[in-house]
Amino acid sequence: MSREFLLSEKYRPQKISDCILPDRLKKVFQEYVNRKTIPNLMLTGTAGVGKTTAAIAMCEEIGLDYIFINSSEERGIDTLRTKIRGYASTVSFSGSQKVIILDEADYITPEAQAALRGAIEEFSSNCSFIFTCNFKSKLIDAIHSRCSVIDFTLNNDEKPKMAAQFYKRLCEILTKESITFDKTVVAKLVEKYFPDYRRTLNELQRYSSSGNIDLSVLNQVSNIKNMSDLMKYLKEKNFGEMRKWVVTNSDIDTTRIYRKIYDTLYDYMKPESIPQAVVIIAKYQYQSAFVPDQEINLVACLTELMVDCEVK
Repeated sequence: MSREFLLSEKYRPQKISDCILPDRLKKVFQEYVNRKTIPNLMLTGTAGVGKTTAAIAMCEEIGLDYIFINSSEERGIDTLRTKIRGYASTVSFSGSQKVIILDEADYITPEAQAALRGAIEEFSSNCSFIFTCNFKSKLIDAIHSRCSVIDFTLNNDEKPKMAAQFYKRLCEILTKESITFDKTVVAKLVEKYFPDYRRTLNELQRYSSSGNIDLSVLNQVSNIKNMSDLMKYLKEKNFGEMRKWVVTNSDIDTTRIYRKIYDTLYDYMKPESIPQAVVIIAKYQYQSAFVPDQEINLVACLTELMVDCEVK
């Protein structure tokens, strides 16, 4: 589906006040807007939580010239030498600050990151950089030290309020689009995908292809199946059945699967194996942001749990 037909793009907020963010983050970004200047920033957090939206909204609200680069597609040194340097070396028509938004910056190659360090300093009088990333540890220290790092991770007391705003905004969008919907379905999808606002809206749009989102959609909303069976296969070191379990759950975001396994460790793992299990899960969850085949990565994780940890 092209970007112009995605509801997540059509309804992307153009002002910080319209963004679904905790008050503490809105306050920081609104101060930049009020001052009409944006420092070098690193916005970090999981997918779909509003990092890119906040970056664009600040630029739009202030009226700054900016360029958007998807670093998962343009990650190499050539992008720096051509697009970034060419843009940063010129003055905006209004004479105001220019901004370069490097989205998914954790995909930028180490060589290009090293070169960016020099570019940040060279063009500091004319241009600021906003890096968005899921994993800030993938960016070199030299970039960290030149940016204000803002973490989008929600505190536990912020989650209910954000989920409620999330739900309300989705209902408003569906109403504007004249899509008939059942509020129970919207609530269920918010529960499943929160805090990934973009994914939730995209899924709702997919389910609305018939013009109606009713309770039948819930039959299509996948849940992680048979965790007890998975742990049984790990205990028995039954690789074949474990792999079948992965295939059965292949339509589910692997991030949710890693989290579910983590949440159930105390129920299924022997206490002495839990620390090692946590390290293994963290390693493969981190790798999942970059590997081309999520199924192989998940199977590798479960195989390591099978070999190195003891199930009750």
